[in-house]
Amino acid sequence: MPAGIVSYGVYIPKYRIRAEEIARVWGEREDMAQNLNVFEKSVPDFDEDAVTIAVEATRNAVKRASIDSARIGAIYTGSESHPYAVKPTGTIVGEAIGVDHELTAADFEFACKAGTAAVQACLGLVTANLIDLGLAIGTDTSQGAPGDALEYTAAAGAAAYLIGRENLAAEIEGFYSFTTDTPDFWRREGMPYPEHGGRFTGEPGYFKHVTSATRGLLKKMKTIPEDYDYAVFHQPNGKFPVRVAGQLGFSRDQIEPGLVVPWIGNTYSGSSLIGLAATLDVARPGERIFLASFGSGAGSDAFSIRVCDGIEDIRDRAPKVRDYFENVQYLDYAVYAKHKGKLRL
Repeated sequence: MPAGIVSYGVYIPKYRIRAEEIARVWGEREDMAQNLNVFEKSVPDFDEDAVTIAVEATRNAVKRASIDSARIGAIYTGSESHPYAVKPTGTIVGEAIGVDHELTAADFEFACKAGTAAVQACLGLVTANLIDLGLAIGTDTSQGAPGDALEYTAAAGAAAYLIGRENLAAEIEGFYSFTTDTPDFWRREGMPYPEHGGRFTGEPGYFKHVTSATRGLLKKMKTIPEDYDYAVFHQPNGKFPVRVAGQLGFSRDQIEPGLVVPWIGNTYSGSSLIGLAATLDVARPGERIFLASFGSGAGSDAFSIRVCDGIEDIRDRAPKVRDYFENVQYLDYAVYAKHKGKLRL
């Protein structure tokens, strides 16, 4: 029996800061927003963290398919901003949505691809018939040091996917991963902000791993880019996914529905999964989606996905990604800094 996505949900905080407001404060980087193709980014509220936004995304996933939470047998939560160094995020999410306590749960970390790694783990358990449903989450309230290039993009958001075998919204036809030890981005224990290796973030990091995983899966599936109606690539900014799509032979029309980073920023572990959700919001049964995540350190997970008839039954039962583009509230830099905890005593 095929396995795949039974339901999905997202959550993006309502607060935003415009890139031009960040540039106003750090004048030496006035061209940064234009270069990155990110106009604004999401900002968590004072009482929001990776757990709370994961709970909201999960509630939307459960609501979308009217799932009994007791059916969930695994919760894997990918993030690089877990609020506790020692205390799992997944158990809090499970308790909040009322899951049965007979389940396995763990927190994943692999920079921005921890969420797709969680999808793979759930898919394995479901395919082996060890659980009924698995819950895979990518959630982050990402950080960027004041004045650093990351500050223009580091955002907040979450996506939650219920993985199972019955009543599929989309079948996962296959996946392929490519991983190396590439030190392009890191944050040591106790450090408030990550650091990045500059020149390593592009070619040796993002582009090498995304292109390798994509080509590996296309070869494995015996497909070409034209076989897919849509494509979603990890979105650290608005330039990289457009460039890598062109390098691989995918068109701008294929990636446009899932290209959301210019309006919400880089939600790290949620990034590619939110892009996938935006694509599922418009995709029709029979259409195919290519997905490739990226996580610094470094690795990429690529997926071939076929949309099923079940998508029509669940699509409109919970907020869509672009619903979170409406009724937003903009902050100035001072209030944004307070929201992000950048002001330290």
